[in-house]
Amino acid sequence: MDKKTNEISVKEAKEVLIKESQIRNLIYEIRGHQVMLDSDLAMMYQVETKNLNKAVKRNVNRFPEDFCFQLSEEEYNSLRFQFGTSKEIEPGKGGRRYLPYAFTEQGISMLSAVLRSEIAVKVSVRIMRTFVEMRRFMANNSLVLSRINELEVKQLSYQKETDDKF
Repeated sequence: MDKKTNEISVKEAKEVLIKESQIRNLIYEIRGHQVMLDSDLAMMYQVETKNLNKAVKRNVNRFPEDFCFQLSEEEYNSLRFQFGTSKEIEPGKGGRRYLPYAFTEQGISMLSAVLRSEIAVKVSVRIMRTFVEMRRFMANNSLVLSRINELEVKQLSYQKETDDKF
C-alpha cells in the first residue's frame, strides 16, 4: 500500500497544473501576433529552454515564420522593460545568450508534437483552451468596446461645443 501511495505522489508531482489565468499572463502581442516565449513554454513543458530550441531547430520545416520567430533586439529590450528585469552586468555571466523565440498558437501546437511528452500534450491543450477563451472574450466584448468609443466621441464633441460657447 505504501509503495502504491508513493507511486501516485510521484506522478502527481510530475503533473503540470497551470491555470489559464497564469497562461494569459504569459501571452504577449508581438508583430501583430499573440505569442508565448520559448523560456515560458520550456518552464511549463518542464524542459530546458535550450533543449526546446534544439527540438525546434531539428524540425525547422515544421516551424515557418508564422509559427515561430526570433525576437529582434528592440523587441526583446521592450519586453525586458515590461518584465522589470535588469541587463546582465558581465557578458557571459548568466542570463540569455541568444534572443528568445516567440511561438504563435500554431507553433505551440506543433511544439507538443515535436517534444512528444505527456506533459507537453497536457500543457498544449490548456494553452489552446486559453487562446480560444481569449478570442471568445474579445469577440463578446468588441461590441461593448465599440459602444464605449462612440460615447467618447460624443462626449468630446459635446465638450468642444460647450467650450466654444464660453
